[in-house]
Amino acid sequence: MQVTRRNFIKLAGSGIVVASCAPSVALASYPDLSRSLALNNVHTGENLETRYFDGQHYVRKELTRIDKICRDFRRNEIHNMDKKLFDQISLIQSELGVEAEVQIISGYRSPATNKALRARSSGVAKKSYHMTGQAIDFRLDGVNLRKVRDIAREIKAGGVGYYPSSNFVHIDTGPVRYWS
Repeated sequence: MQVTRRNFIKLAGSGIVVASCAPSVALASYPDLSRSLALNNVHTGENLETRYFDGQHYVRKELTRIDKICRDFRRNEIHNMDKKLFDQISLIQSELGVEAEVQIISGYRSPATNKALRARSSGVAKKSYHMTGQAIDFRLDGVNLRKVRDIAREIKAGGVGYYPSSNFVHIDTGPVRYWS
């Protein structure tokens, strides 16, 4: 395996680094409970590889980095994102057996941005969970969008919206419901 930054993060989280220092330690006794994601904001071109959960605790510094990449790029406003969104994405990837890049279409939206988008489209909710950092519109690079939607529904990821013509799935941490 080539040791890239992403692979190193995964290896460190899974205990391989520890096991290689102490060969008598069985790797199987260290299940990988950490959560890592590769994120790309399609509007800003920013990329982020992050291990935001170390297996026991959320890593505040990494959550802050996630908040920044998910910011309202139109107004450059940052808001705390609900970490459960990223747990849901991590679970979706796990269920699909992929580690595809998460392409962010929309994370946080300021009330002003939401209002402007709502004026142009009937598909934007007046009380959108995007305004509270509890929603994300995304796709997984190279993964069938319908499969992403189906798994999101299966795990009861809160609200799940399917937008095949715009090539994204919406998930939020509100009540379980589906549309499109």
